[in-house]
Amino acid sequence: MNDFINSIPYTAISISIFARLIFMFLLFKNKSQNNYSLIFCILSIGSSSLWLTFGVNNNDNALLYRSSTEIALLSISAIYIIKNKLFMNQNKQVIPLQN
Repeated sequence: MNDFINSIPYTAISISIFARLIFMFLLFKNKSQNNYSLIFCILSIGSSSLWLTFGVNNNDNALLYRSSTEIALLSISAIYIIKNKLFMNQNKQVIPLQN
């Protein structure tokens, strides 16, 4: 029974990372530049940073793995969204007509 209890955090990490990868796949597939996705990424990075600090203070390896992986994946997602926002806005510039 104790082995089962000890495997719960790592199972949760796997599920969390899988869910984040699905989120990233949808971002890349849709070439997202959604403000809500960007806000979600920024808030989640802040939350994971706090959990990382908590994990370091409590020497909790499972929490350290989860938080550091979340921060890395969410940072990649946020950078991708920002890049899309900048690139898409460049393509929408109005060019004056020349006579």
